[in-house]
Amino acid sequence: MAVVVVTDSSARLRADDVRTGGIHVVPLHILVDGRDLRDGVDVTPADLYQRGHVTTAGATPSELSAAYRGALEASDGAGVVAVHISGELSSTLGAAEYAAREFDGAVRVVDSKSTAMGTGFVALAAARAALAGADLETVAAEAESAVPRVRAYIVVQRLDNLRRSGRIGTAASWLGTALALKPLLRIDEQGRLVLAQRVRTASKAQAAMIEQVLEVVGERHAALAVHHIDNPDAAGELAATLASALPGCGDVVVTDLGPVLGVHVGAGAVGIAVALDPTPPDRLMPV
Repeated sequence: MAVVVVTDSSARLRADDVRTGGIHVVPLHILVDGRDLRDGVDVTPADLYQRGHVTTAGATPSELSAAYRGALEASDGAGVVAVHISGELSSTLGAAEYAAREFDGAVRVVDSKSTAMGTGFVALAAARAALAGADLETVAAEAESAVPRVRAYIVVQRLDNLRRSGRIGTAASWLGTALALKPLLRIDEQGRLVLAQRVRTASKAQAAMIEQVLEVVGERHAALAVHHIDNPDAAGELAATLASALPGCGDVVVTDLGPVLGVHVGAGAVGIAVALDPTPPDRLMPV
């Protein structure tokens, strides 16, 4: 049997990709009015992003242990590669590393150092290797090699959620005094959410995000995903712009960002995740 890939619900993988890749997904948690709701399993309130006392929680060691055990059985002993949300953004990675200890090396944990499809792209790289028949070491290596090729950016509409969030890194120093900013944020190399650019309007922030993506992709091929929180029109426009500007990158995935991340960035947020092709630009064949 093949190595099985496990990820968490922050990855925002499409159902078809999960099914085709044989990927197991562990739900994260949204805590609302004393209720513990599992992301992707339980129904969340329609006004979730307008509520002021909503928090989130990572997967627990026991939940992850159970998921890894099931995946290991499904692999018939071939092994498990677990790709999770950045350890700088969630307790899930630490819980995953703790849970993996009981499996004597049969479960390899990979910090995606990202989130949303930034994590999803790493999981998909691992799943492709697994489906090709690669062994545990090779599948884990494929996941690790995908991590530095991933970039993720996000524009938020309001700063309230970020002020309440403990996930913001070096941008925190200006959040208390910024007024009408629509900040462009990015996930840095350590997997932290940091300020990329200070912008006054949402349209300019989204244009700046497109510019950053075009700059990082350059002449390379890349997989692209656009995320949003209750803002499908803006997400559709971003996807169309990317598809036009980067025709060699293929279809742009458009998905919601999900409630676990949405609680921290707020309604209206839009983001882009990029997974660069491993082939250097000077070795790409001409189109």
